[in-house]
Amino acid sequence: MEPDSFLPLPPATFHILMAVADEDRHGYGIIQDVSASTDGELKLSAGTLYRSIQRMLEQGLLIETRDRPAPEEDDERRRYYRITPFGRLVAKAEANRLTQLVRLARRSGFATGKA
Repeated sequence: MEPDSFLPLPPATFHILMAVADEDRHGYGIIQDVSASTDGELKLSAGTLYRSIQRMLEQGLLIETRDRPAPEEDDERRRYYRITPFGRLVAKAEANRLTQLVRLARRSGFATGKA
């Protein structure tokens, strides 16, 4: 399957991919990262998060990893998620699509800043 066939990504999916881009995270950690990276503008509910994660696992964008932090920093009930190489390609394709949209908006006078 081609990465472009997943576009446009739902915002929650894109934010989840960005949250796990640099490190494995558990669900609550993803919720916290998304909220922090959007200055609180996007707050994922647990239902939205886990429905999205389930779909992303089925699509091959994420995997559930068995790698765990040190026991003193972990809770055995947590599940940790990692972006796959394919998930990375899809996230890059979405970032490129959004970049093109912003360039167009700037050229049309709908957004400020450099194109």
